[in-house]
Amino acid sequence: MASSHLVRTEAVVLRRHDLGEADRIVTLYSGHYGKVRAVAKGVRRPTSKLGGHLELFTHVQVMLARGRNLDVITQVETLSSFLGLREDLWRAGHAYYVAELLDRMTEEHAENAALYRLLVTTLQRVATAQRPERAAQLFEVQALDLLGYRPELRRCVRCRGALQPDSIAFSAGDGGVLCESCRPSGPLARALSANALKVLRLYQDGDWETVNRLRLGDDLRSEVEQVLSDYVQYVAESQLKSITFVAALRRQGLATASQVRPAG
Repeated sequence: MASSHLVRTEAVVLRRHDLGEADRIVTLYSGHYGKVRAVAKGVRRPTSKLGGHLELFTHVQVMLARGRNLDVITQVETLSSFLGLREDLWRAGHAYYVAELLDRMTEEHAENAALYRLLVTTLQRVATAQRPERAAQLFEVQALDLLGYRPELRRCVRCRGALQPDSIAFSAGDGGVLCESCRPSGPLARALSANALKVLRLYQDGDWETVNRLRLGDDLRSEVEQVLSDYVQYVAESQLKSITFVAALRRQGLATASQVRPAG
């Protein structure tokens, strides 16, 4: 690797998979270089000094030897392991979702410092907040904004006319809400209640303290989740496996358990 040079950066472990008998390819989202893939050589050996620092969702300080195809991790130090994610499957499910969404929505080496800061903040919230799903939903909306996919929630996305909250729909294909007149032109649009629109606007405003205090009934919660899921998967052009996983955890009753026993 004569052409490589060493760089140091903060990063979060998004994904990893085994390579050969002892190595592992790790996908990181970093503050300075965006998404990078790097080889952790020998990390699966019991004597490796890297292994314990490269668990999923760990916030690390990493030294990379830049390579032509893949970087190589030469040193790593844990900054935060977000313990709440290790102790609670409901929280871990939302961390998986945040990581998968970011991985699907970003290209390698596309720097986005604001998105990196949002990722770290979100994982801390998912690990400690009483309602980790709210942190994941706020991440959805804020990440879409930072990546250039901000949905239109204030005016009709087609005619730019004012909205009558009792007769609107959300169209993932159009990237926002449709008024009563334009709704027939979006046959796949989903009806959107006035309360769901208010919640989505709160997420778009990015006020975590207000979002975290929201109390939503099951029907409203489900409506907001479905709208966001539709739009995220339309933009990502793929089905996200972690959405199905989180839904299964909810059916098992794990969401209620996490809300009653907040970590931290």
